[in-house]
Amino acid sequence: MLNGTRYGSAARRAALATAAVSAAALLMTACQPGDDGTGSVPSAPSAASSAPTGGAGPSGAPSSHTPSGKPGSGGASSAPAAAPCAAEALETSMRQADVRPDGTGTGAAVVEFTNTSGASCSLQGHPTVAGAANGSPDKGRPLAVTPTGTAARVVLAPGGKAWIKLTFKQVQGEGDGYCASGADSATYPTLVVGLPGAGAHQVALDDGVVAECDDTVTATPVTATKPS
Repeated sequence: MLNGTRYGSAARRAALATAAVSAAALLMTACQPGDDGTGSVPSAPSAASSAPTGGAGPSGAPSSHTPSGKPGSGGASSAPAAAPCAAEALETSMRQADVRPDGTGTGAAVVEFTNTSGASCSLQGHPTVAGAANGSPDKGRPLAVTPTGTAARVVLAPGGKAWIKLTFKQVQGEGDGYCASGADSATYPTLVVGLPGAGAHQVALDDGVVAECDDTVTATPVTATKPS
């Protein structure tokens, strides 16, 4: 009976010693470097989460940068320029201007150009002007043109219009009138108006003939604003 008691006490002591060793081992494991306070070791970041993402900005969102001038960049892009209007694409008319020098002659006239083609085209520059008889544009008498204003390209859509204004040395007096210079006045049933790159156009006033002095004229460039 005594031997059995001793054996049982020894077994209990051995079991307690084993438990103490196991507890010590667990305590040492929990105190290793990298402890996050819970006894677990943080896992290393995966390669997929740490690798840089192509085209991503600092925040990880895809970058919105695009090279200047490319679609989506906001850069301006230039549209192809409209070709000069062909002579046959233009219809012309002429009327006496509302604002003109005092006198009994024409004083000033507005020439209108209308694009009758099916495509946009452009006009630019000051005109050449010649006085001519009806049906004889090749026998016109050139007028000395004094250009005024700055020429700019005017694009005409199909059906679009542009204008120039011609201001003459005014005829004074009644009847055939007279010129302040002492020269004889001249009258022309039509004018031949030429535009750079757009041909020559014979045009008549919608009422009467052109009466002017000294065969000189001041001309505006082609404009998209209708003159008065």
